[in-house]
Amino acid sequence: MKKEKIKLIIVDDHPVVLQGFEYMLYDVEGIQFAGKFTEARSMLGYLENNKVDVVLLDINLPDSNGIDACATIKQLYPQTVVIAISNINEWSIIQRMLDVGANGYFLKNASADEVILGINHAIGGEIVLSKGIEDILKNRDTGDLPIITRREKEVLSLLALGLSSVEIGNKIFISPLTVESHRRNLLQKFKVNNVAALIHKATDMKYI
Repeated sequence: MKKEKIKLIIVDDHPVVLQGFEYMLYDVEGIQFAGKFTEARSMLGYLENNKVDVVLLDINLPDSNGIDACATIKQLYPQTVVIAISNINEWSIIQRMLDVGANGYFLKNASADEVILGINHAIGGEIVLSKGIEDILKNRDTGDLPIITRREKEVLSLLALGLSSVEIGNKIFISPLTVESHRRNLLQKFKVNNVAALIHKATDMKYI
């Protein structure tokens, strides 16, 4: 019985990267290159009507970030393998991507052999990492990574837009005092002293 090809799509906002991966994977035996997308929105629209085995997903996208997009894919299509592709080798980003369910993390300078082998291993249930990524994770204390609630994330996103506690409360239907409580918790979790530093650090770590 003939083995079905691995149906794969890639999401990245850089045309050169899309073309490079398409060229790398287009004629690979056992892999069907099914599409390329520059935004999370268009990718998710495609997944609504098409079964996909593997999504290669950039971290920085114009309408979202890869961490949130990965979380959405895993919630809606838990059997789909998601592998991050990025130039970012910051431990907090790698760890958060894995925490939301990513099956691997490749740097964009990974070789074709590394990527193809990794895709096949990920389909087999393994977590696949570029050379050096595993060392980055091992050498950092991931216990320092902030864990925030859904409501805290909402407050964080609205703080980043410059809204006051009263405006945030009105928008998400909680009291200004509750907003202030969430704000204090966020400052503590991110180990910063003010909202400006909070927004800066949360942005760097792709929480917003």
